[in-house]
Amino acid sequence: MLEIRPNCECCDRDLPPESEEARICSFECTFCADCTETMLGGRCPNCGGELVRRPIRPAAALARFPASTERVFKPEKCAEAAAGGG
Repeated sequence: MLEIRPNCECCDRDLPPESEEARICSFECTFCADCTETMLGGRCPNCGGELVRRPIRPAAALARFPASTERVFKPEKCAEAAAGGG
């Protein structure tokens, strides 16, 4: 089951569970669409995997299986990727 992390690892933007702007890799690293497109070129700076739109968990399921509240913020990895080192 997806953790549904609450924020972008690059810019710390809030990404609520219903957000269509969230992007994830196969390890669930989470980024906003803006950072994915402008800085990361569609690739996760942590694993190099493809970033795709995160699915939205239906509200009834979200009540039973809530999203994560743990924020992950790694701007240094994003800056490195944007500079061509990721």
